[in-house]
Amino acid sequence: MPVVVVESPAKAKTIKNYLGKDYTVLASFGHVRDLAEKEGSVDPDRNFAMKWEVPPDSRRHIKAIADALENETALILATDPDREGEAISWHLEEALRARKAIREGTKVDRIAFNSVTRRGLAEAMENPRKVDRDLVEAYLARRALDYLVGYTLSPVLWRKLPGARSAGRVQSVCLRLIVEREMEVEAFRIQEYWTVKAVLATPREEELEARLTVLDGEKLDRLAIPDEERAKEAVKAVQSAEFSVKSVEANPVTRNPPAPFITSTLQQEASRKLGFGAQATMQAAQRLYEAGHITYMRTDGVDMAPEAIEAVRDAIKARFGAKYLPKRPRRHKSKAKNAQEAHECIRPTRMTADPATPRIQDKGQLALYDLIWRRAIASQMEIARFERTTVDIGCADGMTELRATGQVQIFDGFMRVYEEGRDDVVDDKDRILPRINKDEPVRQRQVLPEQHFTKPPPRYTEATLVKKMEEVGIGRPSTYASVVTTIQDRGYVRKEKGRLYPEEKGQLVTAFLTNYFRRYLSYDFTAKLEEELDDITSGSRDWKDVLARFWEEFSAAVEETAELRFADVLAKINEVLAPHLFPPTEDGRDARTCPHCGAGQLSVRTARSGGAFIGCSNYPECRYTRTFGPPGAEPESDFPPEGRILGEDGKDAIWVHKGRFGPYVQRGEASTDGEKPPRRTVPETWDPAAITLEDAVRLLELPRLVGKHPEDGVSIWANLGRFGPYLKHADSTSSKGGTTANLESIEDVWSVGMNRAVELIAARVASRGNRGWNAPVLKDLGEHPERGGSVTVLDGKYGPYVKWNKVNATVPKGTDPATVDMAAATRLIEEREAKGGKTRRRRNKS
Repeated sequence: MPVVVVESPAKAKTIKNYLGKDYTVLASFGHVRDLAEKEGSVDPDRNFAMKWEVPPDSRRHIKAIADALENETALILATDPDREGEAISWHLEEALRARKAIREGTKVDRIAFNSVTRRGLAEAMENPRKVDRDLVEAYLARRALDYLVGYTLSPVLWRKLPGARSAGRVQSVCLRLIVEREMEVEAFRIQEYWTVKAVLATPREEELEARLTVLDGEKLDRLAIPDEERAKEAVKAVQSAEFSVKSVEANPVTRNPPAPFITSTLQQEASRKLGFGAQATMQAAQRLYEAGHITYMRTDGVDMAPEAIEAVRDAIKARFGAKYLPKRPRRHKSKAKNAQEAHECIRPTRMTADPATPRIQDKGQLALYDLIWRRAIASQMEIARFERTTVDIGCADGMTELRATGQVQIFDGFMRVYEEGRDDVVDDKDRILPRINKDEPVRQRQVLPEQHFTKPPPRYTEATLVKKMEEVGIGRPSTYASVVTTIQDRGYVRKEKGRLYPEEKGQLVTAFLTNYFRRYLSYDFTAKLEEELDDITSGSRDWKDVLARFWEEFSAAVEETAELRFADVLAKINEVLAPHLFPPTEDGRDARTCPHCGAGQLSVRTARSGGAFIGCSNYPECRYTRTFGPPGAEPESDFPPEGRILGEDGKDAIWVHKGRFGPYVQRGEASTDGEKPPRRTVPETWDPAAITLEDAVRLLELPRLVGKHPEDGVSIWANLGRFGPYLKHADSTSSKGGTTANLESIEDVWSVGMNRAVELIAARVASRGNRGWNAPVLKDLGEHPERGGSVTVLDGKYGPYVKWNKVNATVPKGTDPATVDMAAATRLIEEREAKGGKTRRRRNKS
């Protein structure tokens, strides 16, 4: 029977149901070969020869396919219908030929279908072809370019900019977008402005709300009234005038339905409406596609198949009535330049009248399917119609004018099903104006000044970043999500409340690359290169010619950085970022003069982690630092740069300092030979301004010895680490090996007893597949009366204790565990929680 190969087991299962027992359907589990992760896997000196390797997991999958072909003469490659899918088919064919699994008589066909449906599969099986060499070469060109940039530029970053991880052809340009937006935000200066609102009454005593638009005969722009004093003057001018209606204009307004989804718009709308990240959207869409619910989800084409349009129109008529159906089908214009990669839009495979028809268990997938269904239906519905009314109101001399606007929806059209989301909040609700006629007088009821402030440009969300990438022409449908994810995974960007912020290392990398590799971070250059790669897909450009031209100039640019020293790079970064980090002061003083010592010069300093901060040139005599960014970017702090003394412990002074990596406590001073005194990082949840001498001493005494493990006599330690509080079962906390287990709270470091420690260590060992020790149950007290969850009395190795959820409370010595009832148990639990749940005021991070 013919062997059919697809990428995923889910897709294989769906296709097997359609093809039946006469076919063997197997999964490749994605790409089966990739460039070897070492230098020289793409060799420009050998006409860009590429060295491929098969990962161990892929060897198993290839063997399974080869075994299936042992007695068969037909191989059908049914991978996804895009460039990556074509590449997987090519890799599979090459790898199977290398194993001699494809023999002289084996027929190899490539089929492609836009939807995993019985009809889509049947049509594809009737139209087999060979692997498309143009698509494969487009893949090879992109893969080679990405490898050459990554493996050539990343080592430059490692040598010239400590802490930087890597660079990428598209990722670095995407990072530049985020960094430049952050600089716009930080450079923005908020401006105060005022508007004047008048509440008026018509001759019929109906209320009308209007805004001041002309004052002293001058038309007002948005910032025309700068302060409260001027606003009060404007209010008086309105109050002293008598108004009548100068004109009433009512104009029809229409809104057209949006096109059905393509990859970028799906990611944008899923972010706005469902809160999905780009990667989560594509993962959910992939599952829907593989299950046969939607068409292929990596596309930049908005065309819809004729039979799908007919099905949509039938659904509209059945569900909403004939008035919601246009006379003719709508044709949406596609932006895609490359016909081979511009597949059909993203839509449901079965355009039923009810979006709940498919059996989709996963809530996220169901929500995304519903969104896709609504957008597809809306794209073929009637336009929405509104009437927008503008009423201009003025006084006799024309020196003061007001304007009232309103909009009424006449027919909802496609908006009955779908309304496109917006990235910024816009007041777009209907505002119905009362009936009013030209020349009618209006009476003032109230005149109010309203204060406003200008807002900086918003930081990108994943959705708006994808939209911007699409606008400037960088990336493609298959890469949007991975690019956005990669810059976060590399620690160059973080996401807070849905917005993307560049980390210090991301800003340094961008500053370095834009200075020394400006051409390759240019939006125009990257977009032009993407177009050239698209030309390879259509067969109009040779892939190796594109690589050769790029490499000739790029390798020369890399050579020019060979002699750069780190000090030179840092000096250049300081020069490039100076206008941003040290803007001119209002009083004319040098913005780089240290505000603490008054003698040193401020400059960018780098940390081993790759982060950056602003420090004084007189370090260590002057310890002044501030966060990376312009002055005022961080909240004002009364924490002294030289630290704060908490008191003495023995003969040692105990300090709390605010260092470049955060606050820390210190015992004594640095010695003359430069040896550092004992220090301990302050936990993130503690406010350094509220730390007491007792707190600092407890931190400095860590690690704490809990005791010797009863089974092997090896120590158990409680300590604070980079990832929080933990236990370690080893000779010392610095010993290699041993077993570690997390503690629930910071206070557990000082309060955890041997029973609980042994239990946590045993659970950790058990989770690794080894045998642990379980305390026997002495008494089951039932459910907690107020909070639920089982309450039991256990016989621990060091005495009886009460267990509820993750709380262990020791039974006091002298108390018979058999006498512990629910009341006593809940009291012990509360006492244990109070002891272990001690918290400190959280440090203000705003």
